[in-house]
Amino acid sequence: MSDRIVRATAANAQIRIFAADTKDTVETARVKHQTTPVATAALGRLLTAGAMMGTMLKGADDLLTLKITGDGPLGGIVVTADANADVKGYVGNPNADLPLNAKGKLDVSGAVGKGRLDIIRDMGLKEPYVGQTPLISGEIAEDLTFYFANSEQVPSSVGLGVLVDRDYTVKRAGGFIVQLLPNASDEVIDRLEENLSKIKSVTAFFESGLGAEDLIRVICEGMDPEITDTIPVRFYCNCSRERVEKALISIGHKELDDMIADGKEVNLNCGFCNTDYTFSVEDLKRIREK
Repeated sequence: MSDRIVRATAANAQIRIFAADTKDTVETARVKHQTTPVATAALGRLLTAGAMMGTMLKGADDLLTLKITGDGPLGGIVVTADANADVKGYVGNPNADLPLNAKGKLDVSGAVGKGRLDIIRDMGLKEPYVGQTPLISGEIAEDLTFYFANSEQVPSSVGLGVLVDRDYTVKRAGGFIVQLLPNASDEVIDRLEENLSKIKSVTAFFESGLGAEDLIRVICEGMDPEITDTIPVRFYCNCSRERVEKALISIGHKELDDMIADGKEVNLNCGFCNTDYTFSVEDLKRIREK
């Protein structure tokens, strides 16, 4: 099945859950950025989380940015998403590489390092809403669980996983966010914790051939889950030559004159999708006239 986010409620709307299959989305990011396996896993986890959190946005034009600033070799991760689960992102150093960790897994925590997580919601107001928490592990899912509890006061559990194949392509990717709503009873909380304990690893769960709907079934077992909708997910960047031209126009006459005087073509790169845009001296002169 294609990439998707399945949203559901359970226990008479005492909990809400988002479950995602994001294999193609993460593979698109890997191809665009030519990431190493550990960079693929880190970026893929944040892309998956961003897509799910994007669907929490209320307005059609709202934007969400997740930014991890760490001191590890990845050099940080940035992901943006909208309410339609269109998501894009990049890592600071796509060539970062580390040995496997003590469990024989990709060392995402080591690649991220210590630092902070910023969540920025741009809802068309004068100032965007910014939430910030320290990274508690660098595993990303645990960091987001901590963020929801501390910055938004919403008790949550986040699980994320990316399985990289032997040829470095993405074999499976996905995750979940489950949140307690204000009316959640102690019985529901206990049952949810019991169900979550059955999922030892999101990666192992997906590797067994299960998907987003199966995640909801396991997490909400005995709590009458009701799927509310399914949203397609894709890696999508809205950059274009026209948008880059507007950016060039905005830098002003003097800078454009300097570029033209250099007599060399200018190459500009979109960090989110790694697309290059080349402008000849004649292009620059035309832009200067505008």
